[in-house]
Amino acid sequence: MVRNETTSRNLVADPVPVGSILAPGRPVSAEHEWQPVTAIGRYVEDETVIVRYQTRDGQSGVDVVTPLLTGSGVALLVDRGWAPTANMGTTRPDVPAAPGGAVTVVGWVRADATGDSTQVVDRSSRAVSSAEIGPTLPFPVYGGFVDVQSESPEPAEALARAETPDLSAGPHFFYGLQWWFFAALALFGFGYLAFDERRKLTGRAASRR
Repeated sequence: MVRNETTSRNLVADPVPVGSILAPGRPVSAEHEWQPVTAIGRYVEDETVIVRYQTRDGQSGVDVVTPLLTGSGVALLVDRGWAPTANMGTTRPDVPAAPGGAVTVVGWVRADATGDSTQVVDRSSRAVSSAEIGPTLPFPVYGGFVDVQSESPEPAEALARAETPDLSAGPHFFYGLQWWFFAALALFGFGYLAFDERRKLTGRAASRR
């Protein structure tokens, strides 16, 4: 609940400069995830990482993560969005190009993924982690990454923007109801069995008299 409240507040907050929240080598704190930040720089498209096996509404696709090299010399990993692809084999898919020249990016801060899925091979991965992507780049990177909210100038062909988290009770509420129902059913069943056993014992005692 506390995390949902933090996320809800961050989603509607005003963007702040990326350097006020993120730093090279520093993990993203829970209080900053989904906070909008702004950064100005140039996309280094040759260093784009394709994040495979990202489905939407049953459609296979990839996320496109491109470093934005800022004036400070530190790059921000920007998940520029999702594109539908066949996701077959290791062939690198053709994806829409990033805007050229100086670009202003506004995006939501995201924490690095963890585990084997974050390994980067031939500029391809299955999840985004600055700790894994950073060492493959010729410049330092901020910890974490951002899901792009807007780019100025806009790309000639836009990618599908990131989906924001569902903060409603959703299925968790109904799962909770189910567990309460099962617990009540178990208590009722135990009580009935105890009552039935007591009734039988009483009946046997009465028959012996």
